[in-house]
Amino acid sequence: MATVAFHTLGCKVNHYETEAIWQLFKNEGYEKTEFEKRADVYVINTCTVTNTGDKKSRQVIRRAVRKNPDAVVCVTGCYAQTSPSEIMDIPGVDIVVGTQDRSKMIGYIEQFQKEREPINGVKNIMKTRVYEELDVPHFTDRTRASLKIQEGCNNFCTFCIIPWARGLLRSRKPEDVLSQAKQLVNAGYKEIVLTGIHTGGYGEDMKNYSLSDLLKELEELGGLKRIRISSIEASQITDEVIEVIGQSKKIVNHLHIPLQSGSNSVLKRMRRKYTTEFFAERLEKLKKALPGLAVTSDVIVGFPGESDEEFKETYQFIAENKFSELHVFPYSKRTGTPAARMDNQVEDDEKNRRVHYLIELSNQLAKQYASSYEGSVLEVIPEEQDKESGLLTGYTSNYMKVRFTGNEDMIGKIVKVKIKKPGYPYNNGEFVRVADDHEEMILA
Repeated sequence: MATVAFHTLGCKVNHYETEAIWQLFKNEGYEKTEFEKRADVYVINTCTVTNTGDKKSRQVIRRAVRKNPDAVVCVTGCYAQTSPSEIMDIPGVDIVVGTQDRSKMIGYIEQFQKEREPINGVKNIMKTRVYEELDVPHFTDRTRASLKIQEGCNNFCTFCIIPWARGLLRSRKPEDVLSQAKQLVNAGYKEIVLTGIHTGGYGEDMKNYSLSDLLKELEELGGLKRIRISSIEASQITDEVIEVIGQSKKIVNHLHIPLQSGSNSVLKRMRRKYTTEFFAERLEKLKKALPGLAVTSDVIVGFPGESDEEFKETYQFIAENKFSELHVFPYSKRTGTPAARMDNQVEDDEKNRRVHYLIELSNQLAKQYASSYEGSVLEVIPEEQDKESGLLTGYTSNYMKVRFTGNEDMIGKIVKVKIKKPGYPYNNGEFVRVADDHEEMILA
């Protein structure tokens, strides 16, 4: 039996697509092995979001070639899409497929094995208008399943290369989304995470169907307990989406809404499609519809030309709007983007100083948010058990990470946990059982 090994760099969408590519190999009788072992085929799913992503991708490709010089080395993903000739120049690379036509990979391998000629299967992604259907009936992860609902992005922010790697926005057909959602629920998943390159843009290329319509249909799916949106732009949080979220019993009370900057002048240079005033107004409406909502966000510091004053505006905006956690990134030049050519690039030392300030603020806000749940009983889906301590770790619906004593057979199930000691990055709790008369009994 032929063996295949995978290595995935980058985002959750890449991890989803690696699972889908594995299904193609599995259907052809391949056996999966670890990337560090000798395999007949290596598949490297690359990232190109930063120049560092390109560099790491090249390192992994060379590692695969060294593992087994006789193996077929296939490179796919975003870096493969934007720089196929650069990858083809790496000795030992046999097949390059971009972010489309992944279903042709097995055929390319068979072709290569007959002809022994390298194959460049990358096409112009900007001409692609149809969502590529890649089925994932189940995941290696036992607790939550990703469900990709769209591809591509129309925004062209000045710091981002992704539209050139993924193409323009394409939404998956609602019937295909719902069909896979049913498959995942039947496989035992309690939580589905809707994901994509620009997830909140779902339906923008459709007539009379939007994200709010999809959420309503998923709400009706029996057996599904939690619906999580991986990320949504403020500009895509319509009143309809807020109404659906407010009425839903399954959509979790956590949203990831990328801010990138809390300064209007920086947002304009980034070519973002909102102002801080609009962002704050959306947050206010959301928190009214869903009290206790946790909002996490992405922030880029040290964007070209970011002054001390503009950074202070960002810091103040985040503090005032009480995000529950931040992912903070120092601005990194991405070759080929307008921002990389902008004047007044911020010094690395200054970027790192600002990152430090925002991480401190993030930790403070996370503790503050968690403290409001001290003594509360929340539903947690345990994901793993620490071998040494025996403690289970999982997430509440509002995305607080909780650690508590429990049994391994609880993994993947919804259990009730009383928050005893809120903190960061963990909140410690105790597993509770709710008795028939609704009195809580703490289990020792």
